[in-house]
Amino acid sequence: MEQHYGILSILPPIIAILLAIRTKNLLVSLFVAGYVGVLTISSWNPVLALFNYVKDFIYVQAAQSGNASSLVALLFIGSFVALLTQSGGSAALANKVVHLLDTRCKTQIAVWIGGLIVFFTDSGNSLIVGPAFQSVTDKLRVSREKLAYILDCTSSPICILVPFISWGIFIMGLMQKEFDQLKLPLVDYDVFLNVIPFQFYAIGTLLMVPLVAVTGYEFSAMCRAEKRTIETGQPFWPGAKLAGGGTDTSWINEKATPSVAVIPLIVLFGCLFGLLIWHGFPFKNIPGSVLRASLSCGYFLGSLCAIALMIRQKICNAEKCFNIFIEGTKDMMFIIIMLLLAWSLGSICKSLGTAIYIVELLHGSIPGWIIPALVFTVGAVISFTTGSSWGTFAILIPLAIPMAHHLGAPMYATIGAVLSGGLFGDHCSPISDTTLLSSMGGACDHFDHVETQLPYALTVAAASLIGYLISGIVESKFVLVISIGLMAVFTIAFCKMFGEKLQNRINL
Repeated sequence: MEQHYGILSILPPIIAILLAIRTKNLLVSLFVAGYVGVLTISSWNPVLALFNYVKDFIYVQAAQSGNASSLVALLFIGSFVALLTQSGGSAALANKVVHLLDTRCKTQIAVWIGGLIVFFTDSGNSLIVGPAFQSVTDKLRVSREKLAYILDCTSSPICILVPFISWGIFIMGLMQKEFDQLKLPLVDYDVFLNVIPFQFYAIGTLLMVPLVAVTGYEFSAMCRAEKRTIETGQPFWPGAKLAGGGTDTSWINEKATPSVAVIPLIVLFGCLFGLLIWHGFPFKNIPGSVLRASLSCGYFLGSLCAIALMIRQKICNAEKCFNIFIEGTKDMMFIIIMLLLAWSLGSICKSLGTAIYIVELLHGSIPGWIIPALVFTVGAVISFTTGSSWGTFAILIPLAIPMAHHLGAPMYATIGAVLSGGLFGDHCSPISDTTLLSSMGGACDHFDHVETQLPYALTVAAASLIGYLISGIVESKFVLVISIGLMAVFTIAFCKMFGEKLQNRINL
């Protein structure tokens, strides 16, 4: 067993979460939590801790090729979103589309389908689909919190089910290593496909979105947010701190046509998919660096196209377009700093052995049938406190597969439980990068997104946990039907007890 710092190992994530809840300031919470972690590593020398914090964690995270390319991509995304918003094209497109998406249900389903289509990237999902639908959801009085929730539900939960993108390749690599060491005659790709029906949380989360959209029922904080938007037309609470900043749209030329939004989006998707297909998609694994470079190129060319259309339609001159482009990058600085601090905290937790300590606490003599439910719970705790599902997979898969093998636990259900637990905790964590990006894609207050999403996520998790208890005894793919059925029953019950059926059609 690797080394850890005992109870001090879990202090940074606990501080981050408690401070975030108390202060509503994620930057301060992440920074303080990370600093406390580095203090532990640096023998409680405050000056050395600050130096090491910057040198060994913040700089290192910013310099890693994958992280650096993600930050660069965010700058291009910020510029593209600002241009589409301030050109008036998005608003014009919303006015046209609103006649097709004439109910709140249709609008939510459209966003959901858009999220399923962009299945190849968890971060790009929110940042592509969110800005494209933001004006439409505002027009149909769907709250920003609901938009962020749908984006979050169609990012990681869809990515984790696809074997030929980075998520699947990473998970299969972890599995195959354990199969080889245990000399098990299993092939990672075949196992991944067999595990899909046991990913109860991912599938349940994907299906909960159309369930609440079609029934019209909402509950808890999401119900209050949706009622606010339906009754007042206000997409977010007064005083909300919108993730990613805001843009001034008061000067917009109302004569802008939908083409100012549609053509740049076509260029974006055409460039993105063209480059991916050129590199072998969907038949070959696409490296993360290629995906992020393709995203950056797509957003940059889309921005140039938007600028050309804005000038041609005399919405504004070239100087104003350039200023909007630059202002868009500035809007990204908050989320960029937040991501850097979140990545640094994850690295610090790894150095402290946070996940190892949590697993060690729960280590002992346990029956095989309870393994799936146990690893689901442990995975949720680890990913929630660290904000990293991938880190959770890296820790638990090497532990769970040997446990399942030696204790006679069902292998497919155990692996599915690891994946679902890691996904659930990451989905709920306020310090998770995908949660942050969903808040940004939905342009809502980050803490409002976490607060409204949590009851829905817990509902799916409760159904999933029962599913894993059953799967520990009877490893059958039909348990998925039971888990989804329980999710539906729990959702309707909570809506009846803590919510209500809301208005679907809005008189515009």
